[in-house]
Amino acid sequence: MSATEQRFFCYLLECSDGSFYAGWTTDLQKRLSAHNAGRGARYTRSRLPVRLVYFEELPNRSAAQRREAALKKLTHAQKEQLVTK
Repeated sequence: MSATEQRFFCYLLECSDGSFYAGWTTDLQKRLSAHNAGRGARYTRSRLPVRLVYFEELPNRSAAQRREAALKKLTHAQKEQLVTK
């Protein structure tokens, strides 16, 4: 797959303690597996298992990173609202 064909996603995981984790990736399934195998972010390692509750596709890496930053700034309640839409 060339760089022009690559897909970029921003996602929210719900951790076992009810908290949310925001991230971005080019492969949702592979990233979710990495998180649940303890090879993801340090934040999720102590809150396993995690489950994918929201994602959106973005046009490029920089848009995905900007969206991730915006998701991280949301309150817990705002993230819950996003997930239940």
